[in-house]
Amino acid sequence: MRLFSGLLTVRRAGVMLAAAMTVTLFDPNTAVADATTKPVLHGRHWVAVTGKPLAATAGAMTFQRGGNAVDAACAMLAATSTMWDVLSWGGETQALIYNPNTGEVKGINALGVAPTGATPEFFREQDMVYPPEFGPLAAVTPGTPGGLMVMLAEYGKLSLAEVLAPAMQMAEGYPIEESQADYIESRRDILSQWPDSKRVFLPHLDEDDPDKRAAPRGGEIFRQHDLLATLQKLVDTEAEALAAGKSRKAAIMAAYDRFYLGDIAEEIVRANREAGGLFTLEDLDNWQVHIEEPVTTNYKGIDVYKLTTWVQGPVLLQALNMLENIDVKSMGYNTARYIHTLYQVMNHAFADRDFYYGDPYFPPAEPVEGLLSKAYAKQRLQALNPDRNDPNVKPGDPYPFQGDENPFEELLEKWTPIPPSAEAEGTEGFQQAGLMTHDEGFRAGTTSIQAADAEGWVVSVTPSGGWIPAFIAGSTGVGLSQRMQSFVLDESLNPFNVVAPGKRPRATLTPSMALKDGKPMLAFSVQGGDTQDQNLLQFFLNMVEFDMNVQQAAEAHNVTSFQMQSSFGAHDSQPGRLQVTPKVTEWVREKLTDRGYEVEIIDRTYSPITAIWFDRVHGTMWGAASDYGDDYGVAW
Repeated sequence: MRLFSGLLTVRRAGVMLAAAMTVTLFDPNTAVADATTKPVLHGRHWVAVTGKPLAATAGAMTFQRGGNAVDAACAMLAATSTMWDVLSWGGETQALIYNPNTGEVKGINALGVAPTGATPEFFREQDMVYPPEFGPLAAVTPGTPGGLMVMLAEYGKLSLAEVLAPAMQMAEGYPIEESQADYIESRRDILSQWPDSKRVFLPHLDEDDPDKRAAPRGGEIFRQHDLLATLQKLVDTEAEALAAGKSRKAAIMAAYDRFYLGDIAEEIVRANREAGGLFTLEDLDNWQVHIEEPVTTNYKGIDVYKLTTWVQGPVLLQALNMLENIDVKSMGYNTARYIHTLYQVMNHAFADRDFYYGDPYFPPAEPVEGLLSKAYAKQRLQALNPDRNDPNVKPGDPYPFQGDENPFEELLEKWTPIPPSAEAEGTEGFQQAGLMTHDEGFRAGTTSIQAADAEGWVVSVTPSGGWIPAFIAGSTGVGLSQRMQSFVLDESLNPFNVVAPGKRPRATLTPSMALKDGKPMLAFSVQGGDTQDQNLLQFFLNMVEFDMNVQQAAEAHNVTSFQMQSSFGAHDSQPGRLQVTPKVTEWVREKLTDRGYEVEIIDRTYSPITAIWFDRVHGTMWGAASDYGDDYGVAW
């Protein structure tokens, strides 16, 4: 039994959260936390945090209208979708909601599904190794509009019109950020393939002068008249339903029906099919939002909640189940031993993700009970090499831990960390095919949203999909998702995530929530792709093991592993590759190299975390937004 010697003492130390914003001296075995770039957001009545300042303002405006945290989260979702903050209205929405009236955490599953005709055979006939990265064939059915309206109808207080008002003002015209405008210009060759995308994104395109800038410039008013008309249709439908005597909830769902059954759906399907896509009206009609039970584990007295296997969220719980058997704090923050242990634990959790995670509403059934078993975690822990990186970590067998036999033993035996297709093609081949590189896929962006109020409502959202270069569906102004690429075509890679009509791809999107003694303690999520639960695991440990406050933990520099399979592009893996920042000392980097890692030093690892921590002593809320990128919050 190869265990980390002396590290299996289960500690029951209480959670200590440092309130000071500046720290000068720390014990060597605690966090080396600097003064933060941004201050903690202190709120008594509400907190709204998301990926863009304008969107955080939309949340604040909604709170000021009298909305609760769900209303504010929906307003921020609408605003970020309108801003193309690495998502748009045709993307997907994943959320966790704490309901103070019931004391329960509920999940919102608003991830689209593969359309009719989307089979492995279809994509192989197109000479594709995986579904494409962008365009009409990359799209699953739109999820964000339905997710927003179901959340609002079930848990909000305001009308759809009130919640969409900030986004509609933005669709009418808002000053676009320079970084976004320049990115649009860099993708003009792809965007110009599709007439409606070209019309919206490239208003200055001059076919006779290819050197002239086609995209808006930073600060220019960016207008989306088609999208505004679509949002107005939803608001008008709600108003008509209310005038006819319908309830608030029924009126919002009337707008939902217009999007998925009415003229908006018809235009989305028409535009998608004319461009070579597979959407049918039945695909949009049959799709539905699921309000579901999240999965959870207890880490040293803290109940941590994630969405289940249609996203990667359970890997965080699997990692915590292993780490609770280790005295993490005694290792010291970002020491060689700590980083090595973290890396190996993530290897084992992510290997399980790569083979066992998929759509729980589509057979075969994922072995969730076994994957989250504490006994299974201890078995996985025994396989960790305490001295060197293991580049050949494979999925385990969770089935015995739920009293079953593994139906995929033969596939499991043949499974390799690097997919055969990636080995055969190589990174260069996939780049020539137009697929994301490994690094692009790992950091493929999204946004994150946190909202909380004095009534006790707490919301954590990680929406995504329909990022630039987006295919805009006709006159709707709606950019469609590109999530199809997260499917695989070969069951030997993952028998639970093979593309099929009506099935959800296993996504990377992963909102998070933690409760202590039955009360909210922390809401947290992060932008990114396969980095997300790596970032969130380190953020969580920064707070509960290394005594950082929420802003210090959000700004702390993470380490990044590339050993798990990418969920995008070539789906390849790079065992042993490890990125750190200069804050990891040269001595530690040398020790990691000795353990078999290929250590890369970069200025800042990608970790744009947003979070809210609940101060039970003073009855207040502490908001945090990373100093990476444009993440921003407002509190009152």
